[in-house]
Amino acid sequence: MLASIRPAATLARPSMPPTWLPTLPETRWAAIALTFFLVGFGDQWAGGPRWVWWTLYLVCYGAGGWRPCLAGLRALREKTLDVDLLMVAAAIGAAAIGQIVDGALLIVIFATSGALEALATARTQDSVRRLLDLAPDTATRVGPDGTEAVVKAAELHLGDVLVVRPGERVAADATVISGCSEVDQATITGEPLPIGKTVGDEVFAGTMNGTGALWIRVDRSPADSVVARIVALVERASLTKSTTQLFVEKIEQRYSIGMVVVTIAVFVIPVLLGEPPQRALLRAMTFMIVASPCAVVLATMPPLLAAVANAGRHGVLAKSAKVMEQLGTTTRLAFDKTGTLTRGTPELAEIRVLAAGLGSDDVLRLAAAAELPSEHPLGAAIVAAARARGLDLPPVEVFTAHPGRGVTARVDGQVVGVGSPQALLPTDIAGGELTAAGDSLQQRGYTPVLVTCQRRPVGLLAITDQLRPEAPAALAAARRLTGMSPLLLTGDNSAAATRLAARVGITDVSAGLLPHEKVAAVRQLQAAGHKVTLVGDGINDAPALAAADTGIAMGGTGSDLALQTADAVVVRDDLAAIPTVINLARRARRVVVANLVIAAAFIGVLVIWDLAGTLPLPLGVAGHEGSTIIVGMNGLRLLSTAAWRRAARVDGARTRRRVGRR
Repeated sequence: MLASIRPAATLARPSMPPTWLPTLPETRWAAIALTFFLVGFGDQWAGGPRWVWWTLYLVCYGAGGWRPCLAGLRALREKTLDVDLLMVAAAIGAAAIGQIVDGALLIVIFATSGALEALATARTQDSVRRLLDLAPDTATRVGPDGTEAVVKAAELHLGDVLVVRPGERVAADATVISGCSEVDQATITGEPLPIGKTVGDEVFAGTMNGTGALWIRVDRSPADSVVARIVALVERASLTKSTTQLFVEKIEQRYSIGMVVVTIAVFVIPVLLGEPPQRALLRAMTFMIVASPCAVVLATMPPLLAAVANAGRHGVLAKSAKVMEQLGTTTRLAFDKTGTLTRGTPELAEIRVLAAGLGSDDVLRLAAAAELPSEHPLGAAIVAAARARGLDLPPVEVFTAHPGRGVTARVDGQVVGVGSPQALLPTDIAGGELTAAGDSLQQRGYTPVLVTCQRRPVGLLAITDQLRPEAPAALAAARRLTGMSPLLLTGDNSAAATRLAARVGITDVSAGLLPHEKVAAVRQLQAAGHKVTLVGDGINDAPALAAADTGIAMGGTGSDLALQTADAVVVRDDLAAIPTVINLARRARRVVVANLVIAAAFIGVLVIWDLAGTLPLPLGVAGHEGSTIIVGMNGLRLLSTAAWRRAARVDGARTRRRVGRR
């Protein structure tokens, strides 16, 4: 990860595209080890010459074992002992007494685990760096005499005046001092629609200007911009996840030291007591085999990896077995609004007719005709609604866009205006019933759009975001699963958030949140003892996705950074899959516990037998392999489609997708 956060424009961009990630050295060596293991196993199974499959297994040893062996030796030089070196020693010990298959399998498991960890780390680093591409490298600075100069964004200072032309990205957090436009700031606040900006309004670095020009005054240096702070939050939150890993490393250290001491003692003590060295060595190697944690490793990995594979087949990609394990601990679910519970595209919800003699279709026909040449998302929603009703739209003679305010057009010889009520409403008829109607729509969470004809109000259109049809059923399943109502965390306004929450059955709503405030909300839940799973889709959700115990991104609408930061991705944007995969993860954790009990029982019995009596090597190997097979087969049960169907039942109720064919 980046050691520190520098100004956005000066941070190095990734020099290679994401396609380089699968060619990491760890992945190549793990693939080579697995290939030689499979070829060797196939040759052994087919009865090939012993020297052939031994050679293949030894190549597997070298390909998959040299990196952990080197890391273990370096740790040993620093007076620490980890499981990597212990596993290599166990594999060598297995080969020394003829059980090379066990050792090769152990090497493959550890090489694959290391490759997955390296791949996840590299992707996280790359996604964080690519976030900085949002902020442009240069900006147009306006001097006191009105002259313009293109300068590097990193050279901007507080108080500098910039001009942002249509279609350009804002280079710094600033305040508008002249001009008006609409700015798409979904990357920062998550709001689904462009926001009108005029004098006195704040704009954020990395947001996209619309059709108007803005003159802005820089309020923060690039290093302190919201985008740079998002990068810092993602990095900091990702680093905090290493606490559990530190605990695991302590356990590994103690286990490694204990096993080495006991193995040496099993050999040395009998020799000192007069036992033949060869017999003592055989006992020690038997101990090394039966005490080897192969069964313990398989007790954990197959159930979790099977759950990962099963979830992947059903449209949920968990990035590692650790993620699946974390999902199983979820006690509280939190959801973003725009693009998560909704589709992130506006739609017409309601038409209020304000002029006598007109119907709702008449008002919609005029508005859609005026908006037809517009590229604004609100206009697209109005046109789509008119076409859905089968309305014929008359031709437009004259069209004018007013950035941040709306549009005007000549339709059927009349001047039709569509836009913000505050911008289009004549001052001589402002207030009264019309203003109250607009306020009522806003309080209900709609975006009011006024339609005028010859400067007289003829209708009000209520625009809203499209709710995902499966959202209510999915959130009801999540509530049954956790026993608590999900939480809504959104950057959208309070009225829109409250209205949507009522539709999906959420009672706990936090609205108007910036990225760092979403992180604070997640931290507050964690401080209360909850294991939080956050579901989001935008760049503004990335810090909270990283801060949560588990982050889930919506794959269809999710930003690149959200997809990389999240621990899991819902590829098909099916919300019903979220409670199902959490339930599947819980079942996987239960299988892991059962497997650990089985593995520990076998290892305990075999170790005691070897230490207290004389455990024949074939019986020790049979017991070791038997426990490995049992726990492996038990875990692989979660690969079946039936396991997913059972996980889709929460408290006896199946979570069905409430959405038709798309």
